[in-house]
Order: sequence, then structure tokens, then C-alpha cells
Amino acid sequence: MAGDLLIRNSVMIVGGRAVDGDMRVVDGLIGSIAPGGGLEPRDGELVIDGDGLHLLPGAIDPQVHFREPGQPEKEDIESGSRAAAAGGVTAFLDMPNNVPIATSMAAMRDKLDSAARTAVTHHGFFIGATPNNVSELQAAVGSPDAPSPSAGICGIKVFMGSSTGDLLVHEQQHLEGIFAGTAGIIAVHAEDEDRLNTRKPDYEDRTDVAAHAEWRDSETAFIATQRAAGLANDHGHKLHVLHLTSALEADWLASNKGSLITTEVCPQHLTFDDSDVAERGTRLVMNPPIRYAGDRETLWRRLKDGTIDCIATDHAPHTLDNKALGFPHAHAGMPGVESSLPLMLTHAADGRCSVADVARWMCEGPARVYGMRGKGRLEEGMDADLVLVDMETRRSFCDADTWTRVGWTALDGMSLIGWPMFTIVDGEVVHSRDAGGPLRGNAVASPGSVGRALEFS
Repeated sequence: MAGDLLIRNSVMIVGGRAVDGDMRVVDGLIGSIAPGGGLEPRDGELVIDGDGLHLLPGAIDPQVHFREPGQPEKEDIESGSRAAAAGGVTAFLDMPNNVPIATSMAAMRDKLDSAARTAVTHHGFFIGATPNNVSELQAAVGSPDAPSPSAGICGIKVFMGSSTGDLLVHEQQHLEGIFAGTAGIIAVHAEDEDRLNTRKPDYEDRTDVAAHAEWRDSETAFIATQRAAGLANDHGHKLHVLHLTSALEADWLASNKGSLITTEVCPQHLTFDDSDVAERGTRLVMNPPIRYAGDRETLWRRLKDGTIDCIATDHAPHTLDNKALGFPHAHAGMPGVESSLPLMLTHAADGRCSVADVARWMCEGPARVYGMRGKGRLEEGMDADLVLVDMETRRSFCDADTWTRVGWTALDGMSLIGWPMFTIVDGEVVHSRDAGGPLRGNAVASPGSVGRALEFS
């Protein structure tokens, strides 16, 4: 279903600039944008007063782990989509390291069917690569001479190094087969498996959390990123390097990306360093790890100069019981889909970037990288996936405010600004907050009532 609505008196991010005015949505599409305002309500139209609010395109999170199928105690598509909507995220791309792993078209259809029944946002899914499933990958995205993008399937995920789950492809012959035999975009978790295994004995007796970043060091990521870039260039294949964490990789990519390669960074790697990991413990343990202040500053610089194309969360929830096991027994990963936009808007409010920068990195960037149709910009004729955020009120974000099923946040106790007051998908309000009301807000849309499988060019 598609909605009709009028948003009046907001600060709209249009064409990279902040513009005061009104916006009309007709049949789920942006019908008109009126700088300076002046649009009058029509019969049957929902009217939202945007006074004091910023209007952005709905954020797009191009890397989440919603744990369906197999681990509903951590997350499923419905709970993850709810959390996304609460955070102003109107579309997500979900990863395949499920139980069982999603490496076939049958698994893709199951996830798409579930999303159609339960999600309240737009959705897409990666198919997972294994050493021997090229034919399934081709069924999902096509071959180099016959690309065939499928609605709701955004690309291929390759784990070049072991992380959480059972997916791993690190032998050269298998990687060559995937890059040579498939179309679309390949997204890689870039850590070198051989270096991880060689170095593991030096760290496996450590129980201090600092050992995590020392073991999974920058060189481990850099070797894999260089290797993936070489494969992309050798085979003329689009490559997306997931969650950059190190200055070493970012500086190398600044000179060596080329037109085939894109990359992303996570808000946590722009916000924290090793001192925060020492303070917050396993809540901030993830793969690849949060590193050091110098890495964080370089990631900011490369995001601003365009080396890094977009922002993703790598939302990867684990239970608090698991995290309480401490290092090294707790699983790597943290939730983040519902806090990413406020966290980045807090950086904007603090002068680190602008609100327009955040829209470019979290809305337009992911849509461009993955070729999403109708997404990422406030422009007449585009899909009316929108978020109205409050840039005037700072509020403390705590575990009890979350929608993710695991019920916690690594940002517990942090004061953030930019909370979404209305999250809108195809012109329909799916989540709202009341001024001065509970920070958790209100789930408005019923499961499956709004949101579609994303289409890719």
C-alpha cells in the first residue's frame, strides 16, 4: 500500500543542501518539493507538521545480520525491521551467515517470503558464497555474459576470513571461480585466514580484550583487501569491501580503488577506539575490530574525501548472556541498526560533519553502490521513503530503549541527537515518537503491511 501525505515547514536535505519548505507525497512517491513552502492540504491527505525537524531520505543500512533463520533469540526479520524503522532506516540488506547458511536460491526465496510477511521496511538479501556453489550464485545474479539481477537479491557475500558463522572462502582457486563466473556485486569480509591462523597461538591464552585487535591486526585486513581488489581487477568484477577499520586499508584504497571497487565504514569505527573497548568490554568486540585513534581519524578523512562510499552498521546482535562470558568466549558483534542515524547526526551536531553529509553517506551512498531503484534522494518521482529527525533535543540512549530482540546497545548511556520522530516507507508512517515521550517510540505499521523487495539495476 502507498500513502498520500503532506509534510510542511521542515528543513529538507535536497541536492546536498538544507532547504526550508514543504513536500507532498502522492501514491507513495515524492510528488512535489516546494522550497519556501506554500503547499496546501488536500482531502484525504495526512498532514505532518515538520516545524523544528529535518527531513532526510530514509536511511539505508547495507549490512545487517538479522539471524533468520536459526537464531530467533537474537533477532529475526520482523524484529530487525522494527529496530531499523525505529532508527530511521527504511531499507536494509541482510547477510547470509544464518543457521543453516543461506547459499541457495531456495534459501533466498524463504527469506524473501518471510520479509514479505513480517517486515515493515524495504529489504534485500545477500546470497552466501561457498567453495562449490557457483551455479547457485549464477541463478541469483547471473553470469558475466548474462547478468540477471533478481528482486530482493543484492549480491554475493564472501567471507575471506573466519568470523561468526560457518561461511568461509579463502582458497585462491575457489575465489577465482566466484569472481570469474558471476555477475552483480561481490561484498567481502576482508581478513586474511592464513594470517589469522598463523598468529592465533600467540593470542589464544590472552583474556584481556585488547588482544582482539592485536590478533586481528591491520595487516590481516590489508592483505585480504589487496587480494580482493586484485581479483576484482583481474576479472572486471564489481567489488564492495565491507566495514573498513584500518588506516592501512583506507589510505591504500585512496590511491588504488579504481572504478570497480567501493567500500563502507561503520559508525562504531568512526566513534570509538581501543580505550572505549577497554571501558565497555565485549559489547564493543566485533570482527574486524575497533582499532586505535589514528585509524578512526583516517577513516573520517577518507569518508570525507570520497574514498569511502557509504556507511553501514554490521548490525550483529548476540545475547547479553553470551556477551557476559567475557573475552575471548563472547561472540563478536553488536546491534546498531536503530542507533546508527542518531549517532551520525550527533557527530554532525558536534561539528564533525554536516547533516547533508550524513544523508549522502547513509542514504544516497548505499543506493548508488548497489544500484537501488528509486532510493536515496529527496527528488520528485523518487520513492517516498523518508525520515523526520529532531536535531534540537539530546536524549540518553539506554538498553531499555531498544527494539532489537537482544535488548541492549553498545551505546548504553550515551547522549544522542537526531532521533527520528517519523519514519515513512512508501508514504506510510511505520514508526513515530512523541515529543517528550518514551525514547523507544511507537510501532505504527503492522507486520508485512508496508515494505517491498528492493530492485537493483
